[in-house]
Amino acid sequence: MDRQDSTFIPEACWHAITTNDSSFDGVFYYGVQTTGIFCRPSCKSRLPLPENIRIFSSAKDALAKHFRPCKRCRPDQLVMPEEKWVEELVNWIDCHLHRKITLNDLAEVVHVSPYHLQRTFKRKKGKSPQMYIRDARMEMAKEYLETTGKSIENIGAVIGLKNTAYFIALFKEITNLTPAAYRVKYKRKEALS
Repeated sequence: MDRQDSTFIPEACWHAITTNDSSFDGVFYYGVQTTGIFCRPSCKSRLPLPENIRIFSSAKDALAKHFRPCKRCRPDQLVMPEEKWVEELVNWIDCHLHRKITLNDLAEVVHVSPYHLQRTFKRKKGKSPQMYIRDARMEMAKEYLETTGKSIENIGAVIGLKNTAYFIALFKEITNLTPAAYRVKYKRKEALS
């Protein structure tokens, strides 16, 4: 299916590329002549001009024409099993708790739609990505409260919750203690041991 005429792209292929339709992944690949890179239709990279696109029926065909695989969508690799990309996502979340994380950010990391990510993550982990992030942040906050003398405000900022009042309210909602009360209780418990 390597396209010879550089001005023609089948309408279905162009539509799949412009909408990042993952149902076409593996059906065809597209190469961008100006960069020498090829992608899956679902790739979220910048949309190329139609006249710069070549369509391939396989990654092997694109490689044979000297196109390099995109580092973002990894078209030369098999699609990751759900368990693997969920674990990859958990690792990414754990490394980025200090910043604001949206569902769209997460979907972009593993190259799936936000809807698919939400459903799959919840099925595999038993909680939504946002609940996982919240719980991971609270565990990190507990660790900081137990092991450092950092201020409550500083701990909130380090775990990605720059609004101190929100951090305190969320911490109390989950632990039934304010961060300051948690720290005091932990220090007392440690002193008794």
